[in-house]
Amino acid sequence: MNESKNHKRPKYRLEFKQDAAKLVLDKGYTHQQAADHLGSSLSVLCRWVGLNENPREARRQPKNLNCA
Repeated sequence: MNESKNHKRPKYRLEFKQDAAKLVLDKGYTHQQAADHLGSSLSVLCRWVGLNENPREARRQPKNLNCA
């Protein structure tokens, strides 16, 4: 029995993602602080920040979980 199949990832609105990225880019939060504050994972927050910094480049760069 695989319990991970029953786990659904939360869906976030675009505005929430942009505001989350602003915590890092504009407010001076570290990636980890922002993720903890929002209750999201570090990896998803890093992705959102990357997309807000430079949308075209963020898609080309390899994933880096240590983005903080």
